[in-house]
Amino acid sequence: MAFVKLVKNNAYFKRYQTKYRRRREGKTDFYARRRLITQDKDKYDRPKYRLVVRFTGSKVITQIIKSEIIGDKVECQANSAELKKWGLTAGLTNYASAYATGLLLARRLLTKLKMNDIYKHNSNVDGSVYDVNVKFENGDYDRRPFKAILDVGLRVTTTGNRLFGALKGCTDGGVFVPHTEKRFPGSFPGEEGGEGVYEPEVHRDRIFGVHVDKYMKHLKEADADDFKLQFSKWSDALKNAKVTSVEALYKKVHADIVKDPVQVKVKPPTKPNRDK
Repeated sequence: MAFVKLVKNNAYFKRYQTKYRRRREGKTDFYARRRLITQDKDKYDRPKYRLVVRFTGSKVITQIIKSEIIGDKVECQANSAELKKWGLTAGLTNYASAYATGLLLARRLLTKLKMNDIYKHNSNVDGSVYDVNVKFENGDYDRRPFKAILDVGLRVTTTGNRLFGALKGCTDGGVFVPHTEKRFPGSFPGEEGGEGVYEPEVHRDRIFGVHVDKYMKHLKEADADDFKLQFSKWSDALKNAKVTSVEALYKKVHADIVKDPVQVKVKPPTKPNRDK
């Protein structure tokens, strides 16, 4: 009989450590999380903020979170379901809605910190990089911008991923999130390992949902029944907002977000009096 080495012996089980619950469930990458929340020693007791972007089947969730010993604490949050009050009732999980949600989060956070008058939003959204930290270093601002690190969770950071739409919206809203344009839509790798090319107009079309407009027009001409089946909610949204295109709808939503980003607290329903 061949020799069989006993691997899981008594010493193995004595030293075995159970992994964290969220690691066992496949929900948290603790290797990445440890590096996202660890602060430099010379910045003692200074919170390190994260821009957390998560997607569900029906909405985009963005949060600004800081970590404490007792756990994570949410400083500000916004989700794409809130865009319904400004007329956007369809496509709440696409790239353009992710951008609008990131913009809403940034303006809401800066309003809460009373920095909204200092750091304005990007009024010329053309897809190019907008970095408030560069303007601060050039002396345009006296107060340091709010800084957050992008937390992507378990999502694969492929070029054009929707989470970069939320990142772009947050930076255009006036929050400093360190990044480059290499993963934005419109970024193409160079030939034979050369420097890549970034076309901001391609990214701009994604921000305003121009790709949705093009497909809607194409499908309406090709098959009216399929168009009605697939884009009935979009047609109702455009009709209720009194606009003729998806791009015009998103521009209207962006303007309304900048005008009033404050979250209105919903009063809980009163408890019924069961003594009667």
